[in-house]
Amino acid sequence: MTYFRDTIEKMAGYVPGFQPKTADVIKLNSNENPWPASPKVFEAIAELTSLDFQRYPEAAGDSFRAAAAQVLNVRPENIICTNGGDDLLTICVRVCCDHTRPMAYAQPTYSLYPVLANIQGCEAVEVPRGENGSLDELAKINAPLTIVCNPNAPTCDMLPIDALAELAGRLTGVLLIDEAYVDFAEDNAIRLVHDFENVLILRSMSKGYSLAGLRFGFGIASPKLIAGLMKAKDSYNADVISLAAATAAIKDQAHLKSNVEKIIAERTRLTEQLTSLGFEVSPSQTNFLLSRCVGCDAKAIHEALKKQNIFIRYFSLDGLTDKLRITIGTPEQNDKLLAALKDVLD
Repeated sequence: MTYFRDTIEKMAGYVPGFQPKTADVIKLNSNENPWPASPKVFEAIAELTSLDFQRYPEAAGDSFRAAAAQVLNVRPENIICTNGGDDLLTICVRVCCDHTRPMAYAQPTYSLYPVLANIQGCEAVEVPRGENGSLDELAKINAPLTIVCNPNAPTCDMLPIDALAELAGRLTGVLLIDEAYVDFAEDNAIRLVHDFENVLILRSMSKGYSLAGLRFGFGIASPKLIAGLMKAKDSYNADVISLAAATAAIKDQAHLKSNVEKIIAERTRLTEQLTSLGFEVSPSQTNFLLSRCVGCDAKAIHEALKKQNIFIRYFSLDGLTDKLRITIGTPEQNDKLLAALKDVLD
């Protein structure tokens, strides 16, 4: 006898990046920001009182919604606060999908999507990811929930926003555009929210804002979509600390810009250096690189670096077994990675 539903018994859960227990490592495996969050974040946390902890937080996170709306040129009712971007994905799958209502997306992409489909007991329709051909296939499927990660993880690339607009116009269901990495990209899809009632944008405070340990994300959509999502979220899914920190962070756009500029500069440099070592490096619109090992064993390199306390990401998945995903670190971290790679390759 099992305690769980059959689908839970049989499924494989999501596997996050390895989290080393010590700080004296080079950690480039989870796409975290190597630079600290805005000082205003820590000031906001320090200003919290004992009463703030005694009482429940704002149920809808109205203080953050107001601040984010002003920065992003939308209305507060266009925003839902969530416990990280993954919480928004969970809520959306919960409200849109069941055994008669599938979800669809293009592979390779974020590996949590099929896990959420399994949990919900809905079909996950997968198509190969391509330039715009995959979007045409997704339009033909016309699932109740279509997810496009843009920029995409782990492939680093970004589809044109006009192509996503065309897809939104062809779908009768929800188009969820996962923009977890968009702070490092040249464009974004927020403008589609003004034109399409069925578009939902996912945003994360983990990457650009350096708040991965805090767990705060949010969605941007038409008030109609937001109202439906609100019905299915946990009562208080964003705690008082995360709300205070995220509100302070999104107000400090100058700090965000500074950190993003440093990451993009290092992204360019690391791309050039990896290429000189013989790797094929995909053009990136994210805070990480996907590098193909030419004439070498990607898994062996991953394991060799791990022995030196340098952690990057290897995926034993179709189309990715000859590639390594490397988060952009500080100049010092990247230099140590490059030196270690030279030794391993020699």
